[in-house]
Amino acid sequence: MSNYDLVIKNGNIVTSGDNYIADLGIKDGKIVNISKNIDTDIFYDAKGKYVLPGGIDVHTHLDMPFGGTFSSDDFRTGTKAAAIGGTTSIIDYAVQQSGKGLYETIEMWEEKANGKAVIDYGFHLGVTRLDDSVREELPRILKDGFSSFKVFMVYDGMRLTDKELLEILTIARDNNGLVCVHAENYDSINYKIAQLLSEGKTDPVYHAISRPQKCEAEATNRAVKLAEMVDAPIYIVHVSNREAADEIIKSRKQGFKTMGETCPQYMLLSIDNYLEENFAGAKYVMSPPLREKFNQELIWEALRDDGLQTVATDHCPFFMEQKKMGLDNFTKIPNGAPGIEGRMVLMHHYGVNEGHISLGKFVELTSTNPAKIFGMYPKKGTIAVGSDADLVVFDPEKEVTISVDNLHENVDYTPYEGFKVKGYPVATFSRGELVAENGEYVGEEARGQLIRRGAPILL
Repeated sequence: MSNYDLVIKNGNIVTSGDNYIADLGIKDGKIVNISKNIDTDIFYDAKGKYVLPGGIDVHTHLDMPFGGTFSSDDFRTGTKAAAIGGTTSIIDYAVQQSGKGLYETIEMWEEKANGKAVIDYGFHLGVTRLDDSVREELPRILKDGFSSFKVFMVYDGMRLTDKELLEILTIARDNNGLVCVHAENYDSINYKIAQLLSEGKTDPVYHAISRPQKCEAEATNRAVKLAEMVDAPIYIVHVSNREAADEIIKSRKQGFKTMGETCPQYMLLSIDNYLEENFAGAKYVMSPPLREKFNQELIWEALRDDGLQTVATDHCPFFMEQKKMGLDNFTKIPNGAPGIEGRMVLMHHYGVNEGHISLGKFVELTSTNPAKIFGMYPKKGTIAVGSDADLVVFDPEKEVTISVDNLHENVDYTPYEGFKVKGYPVATFSRGELVAENGEYVGEEARGQLIRRGAPILL
């Protein structure tokens, strides 16, 4: 045992391309040996279980300001829930505040995370203003380990114009960066909201009606075409429907480096959830909203056929009391829902067990592709000698009924209440340290490290 800090024995190792039984020798937080039989007396026995690369959630909003309140999970509670659910790295959105520069924004978010996060974390810079100081900072930021930006095509005080989007795409292209885009049509949403409110239609379901899928598809098409004009890579976040996904698929078929992400809610929930009584539909208010059920199978198909490349969560929880800010006006309901803890198990059960995707594709979508696209591979996202020992021991036979009572997200509901899954993490290791076991966080506090990321691998 002296050669290793940890040995995981007898596990069925699953990566995006391999599936085999072997032992893993871990030293100083990294995998240093993969062998059929590592001779040791002290080890973690993973016999009969999968050993997976730790999940990577590249779309979270922890401790995020929104409409006079903050998302209810901070970096401590959110990353603990993530670890219990089998996620070992996140990339959170550090959104530029009014009057702040990009480096100031990083400092603000690092203050939120440092001393709280228990797993490794990176930041996407949410660029909400493009002036000369930001133009000067952008290339330096990209080279300093923050190799992706997010821009919004919606939201007052945050959205960029098409001209500004073209410019930021060009800057990212010239500096080996990647622009992530929230694609919805700003003017159509405002037009529809005004119409609905004038008719006294204020319930949560009207949030979805004000943002129909064509509103998302049009903006996706526009963002993708702008990227094609300057031959820049682009990544469309939280794609909710096949009409928007088709814009990405069409661009990829034409040879452009256009990529897309979706989230479990768009495959497992639908617009019908907004009709729950007593304002319960507010639980599901997020943007883009949930769609008609027919889209669910079409999103699975897009994932299976490489039309979309990643599954993240857009984790942005609010207590129901916070949601009640919009009791009489759906536009004031804080946008967002929890999901950071359930992503891996939901994708495994409803994806792999129900035959939508293979086990290797599950690993690819939840870990390997996110690591590649966002400049962390092969340090993260795979099981290989030299990689970080971010590992999940996953029991494919363990059955759990998901409930707010057995989750650890800091919020008083889960959108997946009552969902039954087969397959659950029983141990999570972050850089070789056991941090979660059997549904509880068991690691040290505040052990997460900032990930400085390299250039994207464009898929």
